[in-house]
Amino acid sequence: MTKFIEEEAMQMDYRDIPIEKLDSNIPQGRGMIKWAPFATMPEQFETVERLVGDQTKISRPELSDDRLEEMDRILKKARQDKRRIKVEYYYDGRRFHIALDIITADRWSMMLIGQKADSPADDMVFISFMDILDIVML
Repeated sequence: MTKFIEEEAMQMDYRDIPIEKLDSNIPQGRGMIKWAPFATMPEQFETVERLVGDQTKISRPELSDDRLEEMDRILKKARQDKRRIKVEYYYDGRRFHIALDIITADRWSMMLIGQKADSPADDMVFISFMDILDIVML
């Protein structure tokens, strides 16, 4: 019996100890009540959240001419073969990925117009050529 008690005493993580073996007189704490004073200042929460979000943003990557030409070839090939593409693009300091069926690549407005994969026909996506970081045929 003493060996079992010694083994339990050696365990430092209370989550590994069976609940019936834990001391029932452990206080539960104040829970969410302790955060109540901060809830009176929602502007502070918004500001802190915005500052944390701004720290994770990246600057817009610059692509080489070779990479731009390669993406153009992939885009032309995908349009000819009517294949779906995966586009990595930059928006608001972050990188995003989307799978598209190409509708057109409008060189006048410098936009790639496509339809999200497996979505209704009216669910169109417009991505500026300047924001495209990578194109892969699927």
